[in-house]
Amino acid sequence: MKYISTRGKVNKIGFIDTVLMGLATDGGLLVPEKIPQISKDKLDAMSNLSYQELAYEIISYYVDGEIPENELKELIKKSYETFRTPEVTPVVKLKENMYVLELFHGPTFAFKDVALQFLGNLYSYIAKKTGETINILGATSGDTGASAIEGVRGKEGIRICILHPHGKVSKVQELQMTTVDDESVLNLAIKGTFDDGQRIIKEIFADLDFKAQYHLRAINSINFARILAQTVYYFYAYFQVAKEKDIKSLNFSVPTGNFGDIFAGYLAKRMGLPVGKLIVATNENNILERFIKDGVYQPGEFHSTYSPSMDIQVASNFERYLYYLLKEDPSATSALMDQFKSEGKMTVTVEQLLRVQADFAAEGVQGEECLKTISQYHKETQYLLDPHTACGIAAYETCNEQDQVCVTLSTAHPAKFNEAIQLCDIEQTYPEQIQALFDKPQYLEVVEASNEDIRHQLEKHFRSTSSVEK
Repeated sequence: MKYISTRGKVNKIGFIDTVLMGLATDGGLLVPEKIPQISKDKLDAMSNLSYQELAYEIISYYVDGEIPENELKELIKKSYETFRTPEVTPVVKLKENMYVLELFHGPTFAFKDVALQFLGNLYSYIAKKTGETINILGATSGDTGASAIEGVRGKEGIRICILHPHGKVSKVQELQMTTVDDESVLNLAIKGTFDDGQRIIKEIFADLDFKAQYHLRAINSINFARILAQTVYYFYAYFQVAKEKDIKSLNFSVPTGNFGDIFAGYLAKRMGLPVGKLIVATNENNILERFIKDGVYQPGEFHSTYSPSMDIQVASNFERYLYYLLKEDPSATSALMDQFKSEGKMTVTVEQLLRVQADFAAEGVQGEECLKTISQYHKETQYLLDPHTACGIAAYETCNEQDQVCVTLSTAHPAKFNEAIQLCDIEQTYPEQIQALFDKPQYLEVVEASNEDIRHQLEKHFRSTSSVEK
């Protein structure tokens, strides 16, 4: 298995080099040269595997022997033994033909743990095997930061810096990141939005000399290993539902802002999983909804919402999907991305839009509808949704046909977003791990959302691990 860039200017590289490169050196995103195909017989054989066994089977297609079998199995075992349930991502039935996939049983109560526990252990494995210094740089709209820090903290040879938008994440999300007292962890609260942080990250990674000097590695979903780990739970959900119902295909409703979580579902479908419609659930920051309905990809006005992890205008994983939409043509992908950079928008053809709509539906869920959905489902099912999952459920109700079976991805524990839950006049009890955060001191720097200021902070934080004299 080799990996290439969506923009066509990266030579075929292996899995570990792909993990280390993160953002492709030509500014594109790395994708597998060929998507593995899983036959129906193989799917049947995989259907009764445990989550860890299933993860090994799927990830093996992409690692392709670069990590020995016993070491990869141990890496996967270590990644998921930190979860609070043996199923890792259990499926819960809420109504007839409607399920939720609980992705919040990891150490930081968010779906990002599924990928970042794996990626953290993978980075640690690479550091030990190669002696490579690894300095991780990432931006978060809320959940990635805590999950990334939890995934790598205390691991030898690894330091991490996370940017988050100051005052634009939930209190629990902020505390999970900033109460970590560890010299290897730097939290920067930027005076701006997540999109500002994401832009700065990409600009810094595009400076190849700076990236090499400070051994910078990516933790955001621009790193293909993140997508790969998330692909597993689509297979797992399908197999669990298929044990209960006779289904030919399964729809998924996915709360998403950066297009990574739902791209993992698209990848699973391309691999041969019988996925029907992928429903993109967004909030008022609905660039993805507008693209899927109208074929125009153009950022709008930024809104702070009850679902802050989706408060994103420019989805960093969208380019991966665009590459496949353009029939794996790197020149066409580069041209559209250049157009987006220069004009601030891109438009696809009518034929291409029809292909988009064959794979995806979309709904932008407004704040009041989000809260109404939390209240309604709590009253009717006694199940408490976090606001992101509520957007997914509301999108399911709009986009899913009654006779179709659908799984909504439940991306976070409601305790992470009590600001929204309180508005629904619902009292919840915090898990012990979250309650303890409120008594801890915080460690963070508030900085301007500028490339220069962030570089200065990185130089101070990573200097002691750099092999280059300043």
